[in-house]
Amino acid sequence: MSAILPCPQCTLENTYPDGANYVCADCGFEWPMTDNAAADDDGESVVKDANGNVLQNGDSVVLIKDLKVKGSSITLKVGTKVKSIRLVGGDHEVDCKMDGGNFMLKACYLKKA
Repeated sequence: MSAILPCPQCTLENTYPDGANYVCADCGFEWPMTDNAAADDDGESVVKDANGNVLQNGDSVVLIKDLKVKGSSITLKVGTKVKSIRLVGGDHEVDCKMDGGNFMLKACYLKKA
């Protein structure tokens, strides 16, 4: 059982495979087996726009939906073109500058210009 990793929640080694998941017999926690394969990747994530085009640093994009900015009365309007984006990690993948300031946007609301 040395090939199976210990439970990430309780750190005990009493785990077993069950379908596509590992299961801890002690605490009942389940986690997918694919996490191990994803950890072996080179760390490069591919960011795609709403149409499936791959985005890169410096690209120009267009908003496909009106976006309300949290904590502000600003609304980013559909069709607004954003030049020279920067890709960052996290939930909001795109960092950009617009007239209203600096914004972090999700790629699913953008299309490549």
